[in-house]
Order: sequence, then structure tokens, then C-alpha cells
Amino acid sequence: MRIADRISRLGTETAFAVGAEAAAWAAQGNAVYPFHLGDLNLPTPSTVVEGSFAAIKLGKTGYCPNAGIPELREAIALDVSASHGVDYTMENVVVQPGGKPTIGKFIMALMNPGDEVLYPNPGYPIYESQIEFHGGTAVPYGYTEGENGFELDFDGIEQAITDKTTLFILNDLQNPMGAELSAEERARLAALILKHDLYLLSDEAYFDMRYAGRSRSIVEEPGMAERTIVLYTFSKKFAMTGWRLGASIGPKEIVDIIAKINVNDESCSNHFIQHGAVAGLTGDQTEVLAILDTLHARRDAAVALLNDIEGVKCFSPDATFYLWPNVTEAMAIKGMNEYDEFRQAALHATGVSFCTRLHFGRPVPGETQKYIRFAYSGIDVPDIEEGLAGLKAWIEA
Repeated sequence: MRIADRISRLGTETAFAVGAEAAAWAAQGNAVYPFHLGDLNLPTPSTVVEGSFAAIKLGKTGYCPNAGIPELREAIALDVSASHGVDYTMENVVVQPGGKPTIGKFIMALMNPGDEVLYPNPGYPIYESQIEFHGGTAVPYGYTEGENGFELDFDGIEQAITDKTTLFILNDLQNPMGAELSAEERARLAALILKHDLYLLSDEAYFDMRYAGRSRSIVEEPGMAERTIVLYTFSKKFAMTGWRLGASIGPKEIVDIIAKINVNDESCSNHFIQHGAVAGLTGDQTEVLAILDTLHARRDAAVALLNDIEGVKCFSPDATFYLWPNVTEAMAIKGMNEYDEFRQAALHATGVSFCTRLHFGRPVPGETQKYIRFAYSGIDVPDIEEGLAGLKAWIEA
């Protein structure tokens, strides 16, 4: 069979493969503690569920506008305007079947084959996949480990920008690291984007998954709203990962192009779910806040227990539901240098399942520290405590 050459450039989301390994181990009768996938084991708020059912009963099951129903576009514009300090209207919003489609459509709308696109590495692997699939050159940039968290490697970014660079992908409140830009970093990055006349994708999937302080967006920086597409999703805040609903938000000229891509792709996002989302955004927020409270408790438990393990160092991010502990010394204690050896040995010895740095982009030359990712979104506190107690006993044995 003859397959298109571009398929060889299409990557995948390898966390699902780790999940399959964990499921196979559990099927053999073993206990598994699932820290590998950023899915939520919490119910979607009843406002969304009831709003969706009501829409079904009203017959909202056919096609709808490819940019989304006006009620939802308006509700999203109001929500993001209030949180970002930018005056968006529904004309700046195009609804998507999830957050992920915004990545590919941003690239399709603004990148030509041969263009260079800077993307975070470690980072969400679909960035690199989509850049290369559409014929671009994926150029990684990284972070450094600071005193209180991870910081952008500006020296590396400035060296990576060339006359072929056209786009920059930013995932502030970052997966997998939980990294968050400081005000100084945000201003410095905005200045670089403007200096080099780049367009930016701001992946804000975790903007509302916050336990202290206030999330800030790079669109608040002067001149950035005009050249930024914001990735917005209902998956995290409303525990709707499987419902598949999100939006692309930004300048009307780009949003209109993305809406045209919608027509050529999925036609429209699910009609009745959009009505449920309106109910979720405009209705009582008690259940939404309860999701955050639950995740906050899980974060605190996981951070404390990880930092109690010999050879493990873990920051406590104020947002996301991910931890990125440094396990360089822990791997040395076990006499292991390879990520997969450590990960699989941990699963079989303790049942603890996690992703490693290898699942979030190709390692870059010069990396010496070892990191793994823990997602606490789908595991309750008692299981966090039990699983990490077993991990501690295994590493320190």
C-alpha cells in the first residue's frame, strides 16, 4: 500500500501508550496507581450535563454554524475578556471540538512549508507533530531549573530565532512542567515576538486550573492581542475531556480563516454540547470550584510525599495538575540511567505508572538532569498516599 510521505512526519501522544502498559499490568491482577495521563476522574458539573440534555430535548442535534453557536461565542468572549483584560467579542471566537484542533489550525492558517516554528520542549508532543506534518521545521526551546520553579531559557530562544522563524508556541501554565512565566519573563518574551514580527499561539488549557494567585496571559502585553491566538478548552476546568469542546480566540482576520478550516474539516462542533457549555459558563460555579478544591488537595499530598523520597526534588506549581520531579539522584540510587528501565521497573515493583521526559519531545543535546511527570488529575488522595509510599520504599530499599 502506498501511504503519503507526510504520514511519516506525524507523531503521537505517547502518554496513551504508557496507559496501555499500565492497563495490561492491572489486567494481570496487579494494583496500579495511575499518574500517567492528564485525565480527570471527577464528574462534569451538573449545569453542563443538564444544559446538554435540555438542548437534546429541544432538538439541538443538527448542524450549527461552523464558528459555533452565537450564545457560546458570546459567553466565551465575555469570560476571556474578564480574565485577560482584553476586549474580545464573539467575532474573535471560533468554537472547536476540543482544545487540540486549535494547534493544527493555527499552524495551517499561518505557516508555510519550510517556515521555522519555535515550540516548548519538554512540552505537549502534538506541537512538534503538527509543525512537521504540515511541512514546517520544528525548533525546540527549553526551560532551566531555578530556585522556585522552571524558567524560560531566553538565551536559547534568542539563538534559535532566524529569518525563517514565523511562529512561536507558548504553553504558559505548562504541561508537563507546571511552569509559569513571571511578569518579567512575559514582558521579555512579548518584546522578542514583536521585534521579530512573529505570531504566537498561547496554549491556555490550564489557565483556570489554579490554586493560588491569578493567571495572566501574554495577550495582556502591549501589541500581543493583535498577533496571538489563544487556545481555550472546556476539558480541564469543567472536567469535560471526553466531551471535546474548546475555542480559538484572537484577531478576527485569523479567526475567520480558522472558521473556514472548520468548514473543510469537521463542519461544526457538537451542537447540544455547546448549549451545555453556555449553561456551564453562565450558571452556578459551585461544582467547578469543587473540582479545583479536590485537585488542590491532591497536589499538596503528592508534592509532600514526592519530596519525602530520597533523591527526588519536586516543585509545587500554583496551577495545572502536573508535577515534574527531578529524579536524577533517585535513578542513580537504583543504578539506572535509562528512562524506560526506571519507569517499567517502578510500575512492576510498585504499581506506580508515570510518564518520563521522553514522552514530551526529543531530548536536546546537553541535558543532564532526569525528570518524570506525575499527573494527579485522575487519582484520589488515599491512592496517591499508598502509591507514593510504595515508590519511596522501592527507591530507598
